[in-house]
Amino acid sequence: MSEKRVMTAEDLHRMQWVSDPAVSPEDGSTAYILKSVNSKNDGYVTQIRLIDPDGSADVPFTAGEQDGAPHWSPDGSQLAFLRKKGEARQVWLLPARGGEAQAVTDLKHGVSAFKWSPDGAALLLKAEAPDGTEEPVDSKDKDKLPEEKIVDRIRYKADGIGLMDSRRTHLYVFDIAARSCKQITSGAFDVGAFGWSPDGARIAYTTELPTDDVTDADLRSTNDLYVTDREGSAPRLLTDGKISIGHVSYTPDGESILMLADDLSCGYATLTRIYLIPADGGNYHALYTDLDIQLGHSAVSDMRSGAGTPPVYSSDQRSVYIQVSQNGRVEVARFALDGSDYEIMAGGDREIYQFALAPDGDLVIAAADPLHPGDLFRMDSSSGQETRLTDCNAGLWSELLLSEPEEFRFTTGDGWPMQGWIMKPIGFKEGTKVPAVLEIHGGPQAMYGHTFMHEFQLLAAAGFAVFYTNPRGGHGYGQVHVNTVRGDYGGRDYQDLMDFTDYVLNAFEYVDGSRLGVTGGSYGGFMTNWIVGHTDRFQAAVTQRSISNWLSFYGVSDIGYHFTEDQIWGNPWDDVEKLWKHSPLAYVKNVNTPLLVLHGEQDMRCPIEQGEQMFIALKRLGKKAQLIRFPGADHNLSRSGNPHLRTRRLSHIVRWFEENIER
Repeated sequence: MSEKRVMTAEDLHRMQWVSDPAVSPEDGSTAYILKSVNSKNDGYVTQIRLIDPDGSADVPFTAGEQDGAPHWSPDGSQLAFLRKKGEARQVWLLPARGGEAQAVTDLKHGVSAFKWSPDGAALLLKAEAPDGTEEPVDSKDKDKLPEEKIVDRIRYKADGIGLMDSRRTHLYVFDIAARSCKQITSGAFDVGAFGWSPDGARIAYTTELPTDDVTDADLRSTNDLYVTDREGSAPRLLTDGKISIGHVSYTPDGESILMLADDLSCGYATLTRIYLIPADGGNYHALYTDLDIQLGHSAVSDMRSGAGTPPVYSSDQRSVYIQVSQNGRVEVARFALDGSDYEIMAGGDREIYQFALAPDGDLVIAAADPLHPGDLFRMDSSSGQETRLTDCNAGLWSELLLSEPEEFRFTTGDGWPMQGWIMKPIGFKEGTKVPAVLEIHGGPQAMYGHTFMHEFQLLAAAGFAVFYTNPRGGHGYGQVHVNTVRGDYGGRDYQDLMDFTDYVLNAFEYVDGSRLGVTGGSYGGFMTNWIVGHTDRFQAAVTQRSISNWLSFYGVSDIGYHFTEDQIWGNPWDDVEKLWKHSPLAYVKNVNTPLLVLHGEQDMRCPIEQGEQMFIALKRLGKKAQLIRFPGADHNLSRSGNPHLRTRRLSHIVRWFEENIER
C-alpha cells in the first residue's frame, strides 16, 4: 500500500459531488446527480444515476453531459429532468424502466424550473417569456455594428447572469399527452416560487408588483402571494405586501398554503418562519414564533454554490420536513402543521445539504462532514439507523491525509458565547509552534459548520493551522446574533474576531501569534480589508471578492442599492460620512500587512472595482499588494467556477501565505 499524501489544489479535478436525491414513489429507488470535472472543456459533467434503496446497485440513468433537476412523476413511471437542447435547458422525459429520453419542451429561452401536476398529466414550467423585441439570429449579424443598450430598470444585472434584458420569467402549463404549452402568467413582473394545489385546479405563485407605497417593484423588499387557476384566469392577491416569501406550497389537504417567509423586522437578518394562509384568502399567521432557529440551509462550503431542499410533507399529511441551521449544523426537522411540536429527524455534526422522503417514510439525505464533501445516506424511519448509499470519493480519499477540525466554545469580551473550530497542520508535532490562518465566511448571514472545506485542507497541508468561527452577523445562533452586525459593520463583528483570535492564542499553545494570516470572501473579504486597516497582528492577508467602498458599492453591485441601505443604514447622497466610516478604503493608509487581492472579472455581486480600489490605493501608498483577476469568473468562482481557475485561486492563497508568513 502506497504512503498517503497531503491534499493539493489539483485534487479538485478528481473530486465528485452528489446532489438532488429524488426517491421513486414506485419502488423507492433514488435518482441523483453525480457531478465531476470535465477535463476536455475545463467544465463539469452532471449525469443522473439510479441507486437501489439498499445501495446494492448504482447505475447510470442518463447519458447527457449536463443533466439535472430529476423529478419523478407522481406514479413513478417517468423521470423528468432538465438537459440542454441547443443553448437552452428543456424538460426531458425518461421511462422509469429504461429507454430513450425525449425532449418534451421547446421553449425559446428554455426552462429554469418545473413541477409535476398531481395527476401526472402536466408540468408547471417556469421560463423566460419572449418580450417581442427579439430579432432572429442571422449569420450576417457578426458584421453588424455594436448597438447601445438602453436601461430603464434599476435591477438590470445579476451575478451569474450578467446584463438582463426586458424578458420576464413566467409560468406555463405543459400538457404531456397533447404536447401543448400554455403561458398562464404575463406582464411586467417575474414569478418567484410556485406550486400546484393538490387537486391540480389551482396554482400559487409569488411575485413583486408596484404598490401604493412602492411604485417601482424593483425597489420592493417584500413580495406577494397570488393564486390562479390552471388557465391563468383571474389571479387573486392573497397577502398584504408585508412579508418576504421564499417558498410556497399547498398543504396536502388543500385548505392552506404554507409559506417560508420573514417579516423583515430585522431586515435581511430576519429569521425565516413557517406561515400558513387559507387557500381561499384570509389572514396568515406564523408558526413556532418562539423558535430562535434559522429555517433552511445557511452553511457555507467551497464544494457547492447552492444547496437546500424545499419543505416536504410527511406521508400522514400532518407535518412538514424542513432543514434547520443551528450551531454549525444543518439538520432536518419535522414540524407539526398545527404548530404543536417539532423534532430533529436527521442531525449530527455535519451539513445535510439536501434530502428526500421515501414512500415508506425513510429519509434519503445528502450530507457532508469536515472530512467528506458529501454522499447519500438512507435513514430508517423507525430505528433512525443510517445506511451509506454512495462513497463517490473513496478512491481519491484513500490516498490523502486530512486534518480533522476540533470544535470548542469560548466567550467574547462582552460575555457572548460563541462556537469555534481549529485544524492542526498535517504532520503536526507536539511541542512545536506553527503559523495559523484565520478564515472568515461571507454573507454575513451565513454559517461555518461541520462540513468539508478544500481551502482549509490545503492550508493545513501547507503547514498552517486554520481557525474559524461565526461572529455576530452570522446565522445559526438566533435572531440577536445574526442581527447585531446591521449598521455596525467593522464594530462588534470585528471585535468578535479579535476576541476569537486572542482565545485561540491562549488556549492552543502550538499556535504562534507572531505568524498569523487572515482571509475571507465577500463579507469575509470586507472584514479582511477592515482588519488589515485596524491591526498589524497578521503577517499576511488574502481578500477575496471583497467590498472596500460602500459609496461605490451602492451603485455598482447588483444588490448594492438595497443591501447597503439594509446593512449599513445609509445611501451615498444622505449618508456619505456613515458609508465612508464603514468602508475599509477609508483606513487604507493604516495598512502594513501584505495584501493579496483575488477577484473575478464578471463578479456583479461585489464587482471587481471594489478590489481594484483597495489594490490601487495600497500600491500608490507604496504598500505590498498584488491583484489577481480571474477572467469570466463571477461571485461563485470558489464554489462552482471554472475548475482550472478554482485550482489557481487556491494555489495563490497558499502561495501568498507561504511567501509572507515566516516559516
